[in-house]
Amino acid sequence: MMDFLLVMAVTAIAVVAMINFKDWVNRSEAMRAMEQLGQILVRYRKENGSVPAESFVDDARANLEGGVRLGNLTYRGLWIDIDSTDDEILAYTEKDYHFWLVGKGSVVLRLDGRVEWLGKQQFLAQLKQQQSAEEIQMLGER
Repeated sequence: MMDFLLVMAVTAIAVVAMINFKDWVNRSEAMRAMEQLGQILVRYRKENGSVPAESFVDDARANLEGGVRLGNLTYRGLWIDIDSTDDEILAYTEKDYHFWLVGKGSVVLRLDGRVEWLGKQQFLAQLKQQQSAEEIQMLGER
């Protein structure tokens, strides 16, 4: 009986670990795709002096390795101007992983090309600081 319980406990732990591992891999793939997109957008910005239109981003995204892992990408190029800092959020995708190892948050692409994972509350706080009333209104209409 003790062997059976031990096997069941080890199996349960392994299943939970594999599910968490799957979410971690998905998040890693999304971050890798966002890094590729960031390289493309930084190169465009250096060559043209501005960020590209959303249609350019959509075309570039279609050719990214693992781009499907990005899910619903929000591109904020319309709200980037000459006064925007390198820390400005240029694009993001919100993720809702169900297990404790990964959790809820967003893969964020900064204007300077940096990519990072932000927990949900940290992301929402930073985005709120950067959004204008017009952007909030426009996003609410979608």
